Amino acid sequence: MRTTVRLDPEVLAAAQQLCREHHIGLGEAVNRLAKAGLAAADRPRRTPFTQRTADLGLKIDVTDIGEVLELLDQYDAEDRTAGDAEAAG
Repeated sequence: MRTTVRLDPEVLAAAQQLCREHHIGLGEAVNRLAKAGLAAADRPRRTPFTQRTADLGLKIDVTDIGEVLELLDQYDAEDRTAGDAEAAG
């Protein structure tokens, strides 16, 4: 069927790129893009990502990042001290 359509600039650019890559006419390129869009619409949508969480029993307030980093540094220092004591022992 022959008809006149107005294409958005980005659609025209995609169709022209398809023409260059596959050495086809503009009508064929628009048809391929439309069919690809229809096929994509038929695919089931992916379920949205949800973050799984678990209670680890930690009792720290993570809203203050500076405080959390200081606490982690303190734990690292304690681990190093304990490791040094075991190595010397």
